[in-house]
Amino acid sequence: RATSAGQRFGYSCFGLAMVLFFIGLVAQFPQWIVTTIVVLMVAGSVVLLPAIIFSYAAKAAADEEAEESPHG
Repeated sequence: RATSAGQRFGYSCFGLAMVLFFIGLVAQFPQWIVTTIVVLMVAGSVVLLPAIIFSYAAKAAADEEAEESPHG
């Protein structure tokens, strides 16, 4: 659940940053938009990277456990 929430948060940060980028493009990039985009990109990266890594690790562990199970 935590990895899923982390991925949702990270991707949401990137999505919001993209929306703000296009708003900034029209509004000639006021400083607060630039700062907000940078903060969202950093926060999204910091949260999303470990969430993706732990998600793959959990899936691999579940697959390995399923292979070792005598019931299939």
